[in-house]
Amino acid sequence: MTSLKRSHASTSSTTTLSSKTYLRTLKSGKVQKIVRELYLRQDIPCSSQLCTACLDLAPSGFHKKAETPVLSNTPAATKQFPQGHYLVPDTNAFLSAMDLFESEGVVQDVVVLQTVLEEVKNRSLPLYHRLIALTKNEGKRFYVFFNDFRLETYIQRDVRETINDRNDRAVRKACAWYAGHLKEAVTARKSVRCPAVVMLSEDRENLRKAKDDGLLALNLHDYVSGLPDADRLLDMVASGREGRASRDSKAELLYPEYMSISAMLTGVKAGTLHQGVFNVSPYNYLEGSVHVPAFDRSLIIQGRENSNRAVSGDLVVVEILPKDQWKAPSSKAIDEEDVNKNENAENEEDEREAVVTEQERRALQDEVKKTHGKGAEGRPQPTSKVVGIIKRNWRQYVGHIDKDSVRSRNKESRAQQAVFLIPMDKRVPKIRVRTRQAADLLGKRVLVTIDSWDRESRYPVGHFIRSLGELETKGAETGALLLEWDVQYRPFPKTVLDCLPAEGHDWKVPASTDDPGWKGRRDLRDLLVCSIDPPGCVDIDDALHARQLPNGNYEVGVHIADVSHFVRPNNSMDKEASLRGTTVYLVDKRIDMLPMLLGTDLCSLKPYVERYAFSVVWELDRNADIVSASFTKSVIRSREAFSYEAAQLRIDDKSQKDDLTKGMRHLMILSKKLRAKRMAAGALNLASPEVRVEMESETSDPVDVKTKQLLDTNQLVEEFMLLANISVAGRIYEVFPQTALLRRHAAPPKNNFEELSNQLKVKKGVELQTDSSKAVADSLDACADPNEP
Repeated sequence: MTSLKRSHASTSSTTTLSSKTYLRTLKSGKVQKIVRELYLRQDIPCSSQLCTACLDLAPSGFHKKAETPVLSNTPAATKQFPQGHYLVPDTNAFLSAMDLFESEGVVQDVVVLQTVLEEVKNRSLPLYHRLIALTKNEGKRFYVFFNDFRLETYIQRDVRETINDRNDRAVRKACAWYAGHLKEAVTARKSVRCPAVVMLSEDRENLRKAKDDGLLALNLHDYVSGLPDADRLLDMVASGREGRASRDSKAELLYPEYMSISAMLTGVKAGTLHQGVFNVSPYNYLEGSVHVPAFDRSLIIQGRENSNRAVSGDLVVVEILPKDQWKAPSSKAIDEEDVNKNENAENEEDEREAVVTEQERRALQDEVKKTHGKGAEGRPQPTSKVVGIIKRNWRQYVGHIDKDSVRSRNKESRAQQAVFLIPMDKRVPKIRVRTRQAADLLGKRVLVTIDSWDRESRYPVGHFIRSLGELETKGAETGALLLEWDVQYRPFPKTVLDCLPAEGHDWKVPASTDDPGWKGRRDLRDLLVCSIDPPGCVDIDDALHARQLPNGNYEVGVHIADVSHFVRPNNSMDKEASLRGTTVYLVDKRIDMLPMLLGTDLCSLKPYVERYAFSVVWELDRNADIVSASFTKSVIRSREAFSYEAAQLRIDDKSQKDDLTKGMRHLMILSKKLRAKRMAAGALNLASPEVRVEMESETSDPVDVKTKQLLDTNQLVEEFMLLANISVAGRIYEVFPQTALLRRHAAPPKNNFEELSNQLKVKKGVELQTDSSKAVADSLDACADPNEP
């Protein structure tokens, strides 16, 4: 989005003052009146490349150059609009079809009105962020037009007019202004055709009024029907509430009604209701739990009726059931795909369907019988039911189409039919999706989203987004994994790439120490620094050195790549990196947190080249106790990049007597002393063996899985990274005592260990001590069975 900040001089002749009045209720019960002044102006550009009048109004960018108009001078033509068209969607259009707007090459040249943007923000913050991302994507050409600040498009709210009606009228007014403004602009350029300005809405009344005003207005279905590949695109539009209402008018209400927000908040405050996140068991889709602060143990929720349309991850309010209805946690694995086979996805519209099927009822009955008369392990626990949802945590879901739910497998047929999508995540119920391409989607990984879950529907209702490819193919399954775990794997946008150094891979540390890049840095290029990483590592972010001092102590340094030199606070790259959070490694590829130029080159402490770093340098005595420590920005030049195995061989090779090898041996001796002290102090080490997937060199197909061998060099790096973190944390606390934060791992509740403790006692006769980390570590060390090493 472009800032429209102006100089004071530009606000003289074309500026009009207006005001908005808000009423706000305070906690005390008083009503506060808020008046905000609005400066209405005529110098906000339409941002169409067809309009020469607005070119001079375009605000200046970063380099004092006028911003290029966003909307194309040759917008896309369709059957309905052969002359080309600009789209002006209202709020409902964005809420119903954000996936459609995000699709590459489908919708471009869109005017996002300020009124609509603010309304989307109030209705759905996640959708608002997705819309903002579209406005920043230069290829999509989405322009934010500040209609509430432009004199000709601003409207006052009428007496007795609802906010929604006022906003709809503002959209129609902006459409009318755009149509007239472009007509004037094009009239001056005789050879150019004027594009249509098309309002998109899912509101029938808004569409009717627009047509009465002589505006071009369509609903999503009618607009998308005129686009190429309409069948696929129509599946991406959420079915409107009105359409569902007409189908569900005769349907029986299957689920209890939710309490009102005020009733829920009153109940939670009084302690009769409880609020928490609903978690479904990955082994039994009919059982969930909610952890609430009032109880040590989580409250159990069993069965569809009690979970009442909650999906795993939702923030729910629950009510505890009477004690005679309490159940024990399930010990049986129940998979929805096995229990509810051969269900008809069209059932909901053809006949009454029960909220709990006969098969599910039997599965629950078996569980109750098992738990009655059991010992402590199968004791009934407090059980509850969901009475309302505070916040939905719906997302996009990956799955496959249930072949038994597809009626017509004729690929030529484009009749819409309802099918079930079975999500990869076993905690999520089947999703009913209406599609025109059911036959094509069989045997494929498919991405869908949930639109609603009404009381009349046994399952949530959603819509198709896109196909990821054939089931069990590497590309489709990799894409599915990344989507399921919300890993950002789109290419870096241009705004991020613009933040990279212009020299690219030719960038070098400045030769002159008088250069600003050297300011505040120590020259440590003379030190014998090396890195030790897994085999094939290209993003080397840490390196070490050690040498013996004349007094018999050791100088040891840990050097971390100085990424902050290239990533400035709050710039586009910083924001993108914070979204991604980390670099994700897959078997055959990696998804970078930062562009590869930084991650694998300029911020990688590669050997034989100079790099910027942050360094912590200690003086350690022979017992690995810290004598002194210093912290500095630095320039280093690594002498070698070792793999763990190569470093171990180098240290163990007695024929190697060079200074670099001696330094590595000093590091090894000191790391073992550091580890011994840490374990003696009660450190708890819980580690599982890591596995490495071996690939076929030509095809990159996996051929074998091997356990990674842990060497002393693995622990060498781990110990010095820990020491660096501890030292830096101490320094931060010393310098910034008021703002220093510690990520503290509190002691887990005793009941977390109950199950393990019972099993060890009964089956092995071992007492598990959980008073401290050291007690747990010692107990686990004592759990040795000579017959089963």
